[in-house]
Amino acid sequence: MLICFFDIKRLVHFEFVPQGQTVNQRFYLEVLKRLRDAVRRKCPELWRSGEWLLPHNNAPAHTALSVRQFLTKNGMTTALHPLYSPDLAPCDFFLFPRMKRDLKGKRFQNVEEVREKTTEALKTMQEFQNCSEQWKKWWDKCIDSQGQYFEGD
Repeated sequence: MLICFFDIKRLVHFEFVPQGQTVNQRFYLEVLKRLRDAVRRKCPELWRSGEWLLPHNNAPAHTALSVRQFLTKNGMTTALHPLYSPDLAPCDFFLFPRMKRDLKGKRFQNVEEVREKTTEALKTMQEFQNCSEQWKKWWDKCIDSQGQYFEGD
């Protein structure tokens, strides 16, 4: 499993979940600490201004009290995700399809090689601005449809 965070300019932080690890609130808190440090290091202007949002879905690890307290304490504002709207998750409509395109049809010897090739694909991506624009359009469609299901671009 891959956990990935990016802004409109760049990949900010990613990490592979260790095999057999459940993404529970304790594990996710550690991920958020590493994300916080990555944002401070790679996006200091956004960190200082506080003008960044963390898209969050309704997974139990994301909604746990300890996670919400950590986010509040560290000034990490979340953009909440509407229920039953997987098409609004940037990783689902942008990142993973893009990575699949790069890795499709290739054979890998082991999990480590999958991680290595996935990391290469992530680091060569340049279309993050396009993702942000597409995300805004999808949000507008969700609002226009009053949260009902919709299809297409």
